Amino acid sequence: MWESLNIFRSSRGSSFCSSNHTFSEVWTENGLSRCFVDTISSSLLFLLMIVGAFEVLAYWKRAVKWQKEHRPKPHWFRFQIFLHLCMVSIYIARIATLGVLGHEALPGYVELSTCFYLASYLVACLVVFVERTRTLATRARRGHGIVLLLFWTIAAVSEILALVSISSDQWWFDLSDTVHKVEFGLWVGRLVCTLLLFLFGLRAPGLPHRGYALLINAERRQLEEEDEKADENDQSGQPSTWASAWKKLKMVWPYVWPKGYCLMQLRVLFCVFLLIAGRVINVFVPFLNKLIIDSLTGTKTHQVEFPWQYILLNVFCKVFQGGGFGGLGLLSNLRSLMWIRVQQFTTKGIMVKLFAHLHGLSLQWHLNRKTGEVLRIMDRGTTSINSLLSYVVFNILPTIADIVIAIIYFITAFNAWFGVIIFFAMTLYLVCTIVITEWRTKFRREMNLKDNKMKQKAVDSLLNFETVKYYSNEDFEVERYDEAIKDYQVSEWKSVASLSLLNSSQNFVVNAGLLVGCLLCAYFVEEGKLTVGDYVLFTSYIMQLYTPLNFFGTYYRMIQQAFIDMENMIDLMEEKADVVDDENSQKLCMSRGLVEFDRVSFFYNESKPILSNVSFRVEPGQTLALVGPSGAGKSTIIRLMFRFYDVQSGSIRIDGQDISEVTQTSLRKAIGVVPQDTVLFNNKIMYNVRYGKIESTDDEVYNAADAADIHARIQTFPEGYDTVVGERGLKLSGGEKQRVAIARTILKAPAIVLLDEATSALDTKTERNIQASLALVCQNRTTIVVAHRLSTIIHADQILVLQGGVIVERGRHEELLDIGEDGVYYGMWMQQLKAQEEASSGEEGTSSSESYTEKMD
Repeated sequence: MWESLNIFRSSRGSSFCSSNHTFSEVWTENGLSRCFVDTISSSLLFLLMIVGAFEVLAYWKRAVKWQKEHRPKPHWFRFQIFLHLCMVSIYIARIATLGVLGHEALPGYVELSTCFYLASYLVACLVVFVERTRTLATRARRGHGIVLLLFWTIAAVSEILALVSISSDQWWFDLSDTVHKVEFGLWVGRLVCTLLLFLFGLRAPGLPHRGYALLINAERRQLEEEDEKADENDQSGQPSTWASAWKKLKMVWPYVWPKGYCLMQLRVLFCVFLLIAGRVINVFVPFLNKLIIDSLTGTKTHQVEFPWQYILLNVFCKVFQGGGFGGLGLLSNLRSLMWIRVQQFTTKGIMVKLFAHLHGLSLQWHLNRKTGEVLRIMDRGTTSINSLLSYVVFNILPTIADIVIAIIYFITAFNAWFGVIIFFAMTLYLVCTIVITEWRTKFRREMNLKDNKMKQKAVDSLLNFETVKYYSNEDFEVERYDEAIKDYQVSEWKSVASLSLLNSSQNFVVNAGLLVGCLLCAYFVEEGKLTVGDYVLFTSYIMQLYTPLNFFGTYYRMIQQAFIDMENMIDLMEEKADVVDDENSQKLCMSRGLVEFDRVSFFYNESKPILSNVSFRVEPGQTLALVGPSGAGKSTIIRLMFRFYDVQSGSIRIDGQDISEVTQTSLRKAIGVVPQDTVLFNNKIMYNVRYGKIESTDDEVYNAADAADIHARIQTFPEGYDTVVGERGLKLSGGEKQRVAIARTILKAPAIVLLDEATSALDTKTERNIQASLALVCQNRTTIVVAHRLSTIIHADQILVLQGGVIVERGRHEELLDIGEDGVYYGMWMQQLKAQEEASSGEEGTSSSESYTEKMD
């Protein structure tokens, strides 16, 4: 067909290709044939856009329109259209330049390719517009379609291929005349536009990333359970894994390149040098195999000889390269050894940052967290970062470099057809890998969700083992865990089965390319154009190349999985704290300890206020007691004092300073708290007491424990202060845990003390013993007490009675009792007196019964 076209063109004074060239010449004048490259690339793009035209028709008939409010801002979409129109303008300028400034008639391939390019980019504009404005209701949005992605990929690759011919006179790189200078400038413009189209095509910023069904049913889904909604969004509404790859890489990069650490930077540079050295050796090993075979078999010009020098060099290179493609080589081992410190630096930096971030989050987030799931996300996220760095730096980049080097080498040393075979085999392999891997991403995400749930259920059950045993629900917990494992295994099977499909597809493509290449090479050996050594060179190089290429699919999957595993960790990193210090916050200056609440209102949910216009004042050294029914807002006042939450209106002041304008650290250092439910670290008693003041000496710890009346008790333990208290302090009794909490508060020596029902969970005898210790803690300190038993606060300087978030009564104990039966405090006091009398009567009856029984015995 091309020869017929050449004859037709000759009758008009020009040919399809330039003078002295034919279409069948792929490599000519030290470079690729412009006729061949332009014709093939424009034809492929034109064929793809024919498929794109059918896609437009299918969308026009069967798709539904996106509502405007569901579309992202149009900036990126307009930019994509602008790039397509720029390509159209460049090709028009190109043919105009060649027609006006060219010394010869336009070759036929220029006219044909220009027509194909113009038609292709105009249709591509239409496809981009349709994909933005319409969608299939049954199809989840996952970025641009495969037709556009292939179109942009081939367009970018065709422009990059020009670099292979940088030394050829038939191209424009010599800038010898005006035409070449203009063509070079137009090529730079095309290269930039196609690369931008390719990169933005992967990101797909102009498209809605959520499924149509997900959006039109948004109101109904808001009524569903929060966990179920999150799972559905993760599985059906997620964009491509690579959509947020740039954000993830930006987060990791500061830890990869250790700014300010010169020795660590030298390690990174040395590892890169070893990587480059490995690529050079990969070229020499097959070439030395060729020289050895040619020396042993002989050629028309050389007799058989003993190639001892080539064998020595070959073995020497293999020592550095190692088996396969460098798995056990000296360079690889040395590089891995040098990279350990860099990897540790990166891991430590990210883990410490994440841990600090979690401690900086608000109390509300920590109350809603699932500990097992958070720990699993931290572990999997940091592991994925190490995997990502290793795969990208030492596997993906070297493999791509090997492919490019192989294509250039075979084109220059063998024949252009070998480069074409390798190029198409590699391209088909990569396209197959990417398409199938993107398809199976949802199975990996689903497996991660099920894995998180499985671990969370296990941790939650084990942390609450006492409750499980109280209600004899061991079998129930085992059943729940068994169901979680079954759900996980279903998702795991889908992931593994799709992996098998991917491996089979990759194996078929690899062997098909190897077959075509080996047949062509053997044919040239038979024709005498190549030697047996060349055949060995080709097969050994190809096998050496296909080995990392075979792993390329694995590396791509691992990188994608690493990105997926990083998603939850990045979500944690992006959690915003509800309470944040202002940029101009100052440290709290404690002078007296005056506490003031001025018309404070607060709510967790706007429809259910917790506090409404609460105002009170606690003078320095005085004790304020808060009483009232459950849910009245007593504990909320304590949390607001600690600034676990910010108030919606009003202000809280300490010594005249609004606590919202001081740093949280300085505020909390000035306040000590003894909570109702003391939770201790699973560590030694010495560690738990010293936690109140980390830098304190052993003697200071002993004095604080003695003041809390726990020192003598600790001395009776076999290991004394080295006794480990167990998970949450469960090895200690309730009274012992409270005394440890009091001891560390004494050690902290705060100016303000908060007691949040510190003795309500204890028996009466233990409570009386601990009251003396609490009185020592509160001596000469401003104290706010949340009380359940009114007998513990009868000596308070002021008592506030809260009901429904409002102060209904205030005064001293005697003043509140004088109100009489109409008073809320009076009613609470009488109820507790009655309860105590009934308890006392019960004890007396039991004692009498026991005495009667003893007498009868």
